[in-house]
Amino acid sequence: MLICSCVAVLVLSVVTFSQTPSPSPTPPASDIFVIDVASHNGQMKFGAPKKITTSVGYNNQPSFLANGKGLLYASIKDKQSDIYRYDIGSRKTTQITNTKESEFSPTLMPDGKSISVVRVEADGTQRLWKFSVKGGTPSVILEQIKPVGYHLWIDDHTLALFILGVPNTLQIVDLKTGKAEMVVSNPGRILRRIPNQNRFSFVHKISEHEWVIKEFDLQMRTSASLTPTLPGVEDYAWMPDGKLLMAKDSKLFAMVPLKDKDWREVADFSQSGLKGITRIAVNPKGNRIAVVARHSD
Repeated sequence: MLICSCVAVLVLSVVTFSQTPSPSPTPPASDIFVIDVASHNGQMKFGAPKKITTSVGYNNQPSFLANGKGLLYASIKDKQSDIYRYDIGSRKTTQITNTKESEFSPTLMPDGKSISVVRVEADGTQRLWKFSVKGGTPSVILEQIKPVGYHLWIDDHTLALFILGVPNTLQIVDLKTGKAEMVVSNPGRILRRIPNQNRFSFVHKISEHEWVIKEFDLQMRTSASLTPTLPGVEDYAWMPDGKLLMAKDSKLFAMVPLKDKDWREVADFSQSGLKGITRIAVNPKGNRIAVVARHSD
């Protein structure tokens, strides 16, 4: 969740900011829908979207658990955002965090026992914190690096971070040394591991009208372009077989980078009442996705 922007002072070893973030407006209302996916001969078929959120307001940033049987998400039910877990089998929702601060971007950590979140602290500082998967008392992961907007675990001690600033930057941080490696300026908010590769992907906003999904090779430490995004769209996800998914309005599109020439429509959820689809998450098996959208009853 990108809460604010600040003037940044960037140092490769430690990233700090001198300004306190200003309050942000309440994010727009949204819901999370889970959709079954079946694949046959390389073709995907999507089931009817099932809404898993019941509270009116902001429900966003779904992230599947490692077993694919549940997902984490952020929801604003009062004035601040807390983290919830939804179990697909039982249809039960459990609140994980219940704090005065706001928590966003819940992500299962490599140990499988903790979740990392972007926490908006009392003074507006945004840092990376962790909770047990059962909740409880949190602890800060990165003391000095702030303000963090989004994050991706590369391994148990390495993170890709979207750092807020002018401009925003994408950096790789080693928890053991505290050092940060600059990757690019003006990244998009979605950071993903590429299936079956030692690489991760990000959107590079080269200009107002040129947004490109790129890969970063973790061994060679180099970036390469994969495909232009859909116009004005920065949210995407990977299927386990290497297909990319993006959404525009009520429609879902797919493509195989460096093979397909363009995005192709694979589903239209307008008849189900979905509109304005943004975030997309895919479970580990690729037989279920979660999307964030508005719903017209």
